[in-house]
Amino acid sequence: MAINLSVNLNKVALLRNSRGAHNPSPHVAGVTCLDAGAYGLTLHWRADNRHTREDDVRDLRALCAARGAEFNLEGDARPELVALADELAVTQFTLVPVRPGEITSDHGWDLPRDHDVVAPIIDRLEARGVRTAIFVDANPGMMKAAAATGVSRVEIYTEPFASAWGTPRLKTELDLVKRTAESAVEHGLAVNCGHDLNLRNTPLLAREVPEIVEASIGHALIADALYIGLAEAVRRYVRACRGDAVDAPVTL
Repeated sequence: MAINLSVNLNKVALLRNSRGAHNPSPHVAGVTCLDAGAYGLTLHWRADNRHTREDDVRDLRALCAARGAEFNLEGDARPELVALADELAVTQFTLVPVRPGEITSDHGWDLPRDHDVVAPIIDRLEARGVRTAIFVDANPGMMKAAAATGVSRVEIYTEPFASAWGTPRLKTELDLVKRTAESAVEHGLAVNCGHDLNLRNTPLLAREVPEIVEASIGHALIADALYIGLAEAVRRYVRACRGDAVDAPVTL
């Protein structure tokens, strides 16, 4: 069963913001991604507005609704973000812990310690009809506590798996992701994944962890798009999410 590809467009917004105008446009990029076969679009709206902004969230939510595609909004527990997810009835809200000063997300929720932060948000949005997910480290023993929050899905943080590529640690990290996904399903949760996935490591994950239903991929896909074009990059990532071996434009 193929993994559904949700393209994270934060890096397009970051490039736009660096010039202070409207180009490149996350909206135009979103249309291109959906036309090329992406299942949905993802934005992570941070409090500092360093890439995605509130108007991007509103715009791409409307685009996905018009196209019958899924829209995944990511972010922390701050009230204005949760309120926006509620107002727009986004398809999915992925709750991600944020550490001050971090460059990108680098850890999952600590459950059950963070239960009282996570559970009320999950309850509010699930009541609104929004599918919820929480960002978690690959830890099969935590899935019971994750399920206790009332969430629908977990998103497994895959950076340790990705960073192990080409090293003896790869088998260990892949097995950890696999056991976490299996434990999540055993506790009634669906499984997403994301972080540092690319054309080299995604096919292995798709083949070895059939429990994964969705992957959010942004940085590597947009980087590949610089070499082969956005539409072609999306087409290759869709194939990678089916488990197919795909040529990567750059080998690092």
